Amino acid sequence: MREIVHIQIGQCGNQIGSKFWEVIGEEHGIDPVGSYVGDCALQLERIGVYYNEAHGRKFVPRAVLVDLEPGTMDSIRSSRLGALFQPDSFIHGNSGAGNNWAKGHYTEGAELVDAVLDVVRKEAEACDCLQGFQLAHSLGGGTGSGMGTLLLNKVREEFPDRILNAFSVMPSPKVSDAVVEPYNAVLAAHQLLRAADACFCIDNEALYDICFRTLRLAAPTYGDLNHLVSLTMSGVTTSLRFPGQLNADLRKLAVNMVPFPRLHFFTPGFAPLASRGSQQYRALSVAELTQQMFDARNAMAACDPRRGRYLTAACIFRGRMSTEEVDKQLLAVQTRSSSRFVDWIPNNVKVAVCDIPPPGMSMAATFLGNNTAIQELFRRMSEQFAAMFRRKAFVHWYTGEGMDEHEFVEAEADVQDLVSEYQQFEDARAGLGAQEGAGAAVENRER
Repeated sequence: MREIVHIQIGQCGNQIGSKFWEVIGEEHGIDPVGSYVGDCALQLERIGVYYNEAHGRKFVPRAVLVDLEPGTMDSIRSSRLGALFQPDSFIHGNSGAGNNWAKGHYTEGAELVDAVLDVVRKEAEACDCLQGFQLAHSLGGGTGSGMGTLLLNKVREEFPDRILNAFSVMPSPKVSDAVVEPYNAVLAAHQLLRAADACFCIDNEALYDICFRTLRLAAPTYGDLNHLVSLTMSGVTTSLRFPGQLNADLRKLAVNMVPFPRLHFFTPGFAPLASRGSQQYRALSVAELTQQMFDARNAMAACDPRRGRYLTAACIFRGRMSTEEVDKQLLAVQTRSSSRFVDWIPNNVKVAVCDIPPPGMSMAATFLGNNTAIQELFRRMSEQFAAMFRRKAFVHWYTGEGMDEHEFVEAEADVQDLVSEYQQFEDARAGLGAQEGAGAAVENRER
C-alpha cells in the first residue's frame, strides 16, 4: 500500500480539501461519518492510500487541517463532514495571517508549524509505505502561501526522499481577492520552485470560464469551482487507489513530467465537461475525451496552451476502454499537432489507464500538461509585483514581520528566471546546439 498524507492549509486550501474528501468518500463508498456504505470490494481494496481504519470499521482520512484563525476549522467541524476527521487533525492559531505572507512564513506561522509537523510526523510514521504528501493551498493570501510554503520546506527537510505535490490556487488575471496578492504569490512561487516536486496550478478565472462556457452555469459558486479542483485531485491518484491496465503513481508522474527540476508547474484539466442539458446528445468515447483534454477551454489555469508548447503531458484515463484505442488517439494528437509538442523529447505523453470510472460516469480522464505557456501566469504575477514594489507600496507590512527587502528582490529575480527558462525551452529545437544551450542555462541557474 502506498499511502499519501494530505495537508490542507488556509481558508482556500481547507475549502478545496473538504470538497476533495467528499469526492474521495463517494468513490470509495465512505459516508460523512466514516462508515463504509459501498457495494464493491474494489472500493476497500486500497482504501489505505488515503484512510486509516479505526475501531469498529470506521475509516478516518489521513488529513491534517491547518489555519491561522479558528473560523475555517469551526465551519468544517459544523459541516456534514465534521465528524469524519479526527479531532487531533485540526490545528489552528487565533490571530490569522491578515493576507500577509511574512506573518504566515516568519511570525504567526512559524509559531504553529511545530505543532503541525508533530501531527504530520505521526501520520507518516503510521504508514507502511509512504509515497508522499499533497498540499492544498492558495498563493494569494497569507496562511496558504506563507505558512504553506514554510510547511513544505520543513516536510522536505524531514522527508527528503518522498514526493511533495502542491495543488496551488494561483492569482487570477481578473478575479483578485486581495490587493497584496502579487507580493504573496511571487514570494510563495519562489519557495515552491525549490520545495515542491510537482505543482498543479489552478486559478479561479479559468474555473469560472469552465463553469460559464462549458457547464453553462448562470451563477457558479465556490462550491462549483472547488468540485472541479477536487475531480482533478482525485484523478491524479486514481491509479494508486484502484486497479488498472496501466498504472501511474506520484513518482512515475514526476519522473515522466519534469524534464528539469525547476520546470514542475502543470496545467490540469478534466474531461468530460458538458452542461447538464447537452450530456444526452454526446457519446462518450476515447476520441471525445482526448479531444476535450487537449482543448484550451478545459485548462484550469488562465494561460492558453496554444501559445506555448508541451514539454510533457500526462493523461490518466478512467473506465473500461481499449488501451490500443488510447494509444491510437494520443498518437493522432501528437501527429496532427506536432508543432505544439517540443521535438527534443520524443513520445512526451505519459499514459495511465484505470478500470474504475468516477461515480455516475462511464469514462473520464484527467489531464496534466507541462506547457511553456504557463510562463504567462508567472509573467503576469511578476509584472504586478514590480508595479507595486517599484514604489515600495505595502512593503512595511512585510518588513515589520522581520522580513528583509532583499528577499523581495531575490523572489522577483527567481520568478523572472523561471519565465525566461520556459521561453528558452519553447524556442529550443532538436538540433544539438539549441539543446545544449538551453541545458547549460538551467545548469547555471541551479548552481
